[in-house]
This record gives sequence, C-alpha cells and structure tokens, in this order.
Amino acid sequence: MSTPSSRLLSLLSLLQARRDWPGGVLADRLGVSPRTVRRDVDRLRELGYPVHASKGPDGGYRLDAGTQMPPLLLDDEQAVALVVALQTASTGVAGVDEAAVRALATLRQVMPARLRTAADALQVTAVTRGGGRPQVDQAVLLAVGAAVRAREVLRFDYAGGSDAGPRPARRAEAHHLVTWGGRWYLVGYDLERGDWRTFRVDRMAPKTGSGPRFAPRALPAPDVAAFVAERFREIDPWPCRGEAEVDMAASEVARWAGRGALVEALGDDRSRVILRAWSWDGVAATFAMFGVPLRVVGPPELADAMHRLADRVTAAVTA
Repeated sequence: MSTPSSRLLSLLSLLQARRDWPGGVLADRLGVSPRTVRRDVDRLRELGYPVHASKGPDGGYRLDAGTQMPPLLLDDEQAVALVVALQTASTGVAGVDEAAVRALATLRQVMPARLRTAADALQVTAVTRGGGRPQVDQAVLLAVGAAVRAREVLRFDYAGGSDAGPRPARRAEAHHLVTWGGRWYLVGYDLERGDWRTFRVDRMAPKTGSGPRFAPRALPAPDVAAFVAERFREIDPWPCRGEAEVDMAASEVARWAGRGALVEALGDDRSRVILRAWSWDGVAATFAMFGVPLRVVGPPELADAMHRLADRVTAAVTA
C-alpha cells in the first residue's frame, strides 16, 4: 500500500499530466476510494495547489493556475532532470543563466541526502558555441511574447545591424516569436512598410502600453519556418523536415534543439518545433530527446518513424 506522501505525489503528477480527471478514474489509478481522493485533494489545496472540483455524475478535478508558486513535489527523475537542465542553462536571455545557478543552489538545499549525493556527482560543464551571440533582455522578451499572445500591435524602437542608434519608433503586428540560429526573432507585419518583416528581439526596445488588437494575417509562405528560411535565404541541406507541438517552453526547447531548428512559442509551456535531419528516424529521436509529451503535426513519414522508434525502445527493455 502506498504511503500518504507518495500517493499525494502520484495524485499531483496525474493532475499535471492532463487538464481534467473524473474522480472515479483518479481513484482507480491511485488504487484508493473516491473519499480518499477528496481528502488528498484537500491536502494539495492546503499546500497551495489550486485544484478545482466539479460536481455531478461527470464531476472531477482540474489543476488550475494559481496566484503564487506552491511548494514543488518532484520525484527522483524530475529532480535529476532539473539538476542537469539548470547546470546547462544557456538560453541567450539576460539573467536566466545567473538565475539558474541560484535555483540550482535552492534545489540542492531541499534535496534528500541520497539525491544530493547523486546531484553533486553530476558536475556538467556546458560549452557554448562561439560567435558572440547577443543576449536578450528578459523584460523585452516577455513584452514581445505578450503582444504575440494577445494579437496586439507592438510599438518599439529598433536598432539595425549597421545603425549607430535606434531608428524612429516602429509599429508591427506581432504574429510569431521564434528562435533561429541561436537568436530570438519576432515575425510581424510592419505597418509602416506594409510588408512582413523579421525583427531581432535583442535589437528591440518596446514602448510602454499595449497597442490595438488585430486580426491574424496569412503568412506569404506555407508556414512560419518556410517564411523565416526564405528571409534568411538559407539552403537546407537536410532531406527530412518534421514538425510537432512540444509541451515545453520555447526558451527550453531552443537550448536543446540545435541551430537548424525553428521554435515558435505557442504558450508558456507549449512550442511548435520544426527539426531537420538526414533521416526520419533522426528527426524522431531528436523529438523524443525532450522527454515531454508532444503531438506530431507531420508529415506522415515522421509519424511512421515515431512508431518505429517506440517499437525499438520497447523491444530493448523487454528482450
């Protein structure tokens, strides 16, 4: 029989895995009665987790967003994954690397002794590429991302590559926030020039106050990846190109996806990712590397490669 603390951790993991859970299904998954589930939900609420309950025959539970961050309950694998991620943090966003060091120290303090020993053994040195990649201010990135999500016109000063200072304020419909080649870009419709543009976020200085809402326009390309590649006129040497939605923040995906990837933020913890490789199996393996839920968008060759990968992994652990 599971202990109350381990059962609480299992319950939280289930609530985080999907949006809505019928109470009876949760009870079956945990091997307890619906009454025990109700008590455990009350304990999560006491810890600060905003668990919403709905009544009726189809009633159940949902973990909502809260007003503050409650205590984290992590299993061993999640704790080790955080240690590795924090040690190798390199997002190109100013202040994030330093914050990762502080977060790692905080996490280590609350780890049990056995996990702290394992974490101390994981002394990873992250070697970044050369080339002087500019850093993006966190406030600027958040402002641009908020405009994209709200479909708002963004007003900003913009310093071009050869300019000595910022140009007059620009106005653009903020459509997509993407990473390409290790840099952050806004794909937007420039209202002054009446055309689509890509703006480097590290050169943007957004104005205060939100602009008017706009109706989304159709890109002059099949998708944002094709548009960005065309603007940069890069020759794609990889024969296989696959797309998926990944349940991970764009800043996290960008750290691991490589220079040939295109990452578009779809929300705080969801990204649209396009990867390239010399084989479909290579694209599938790279997507699996993220270790989070994902949904294949296409093409069918990528879906087939995912099935092959799943069969090989299953055979490897059942042989």
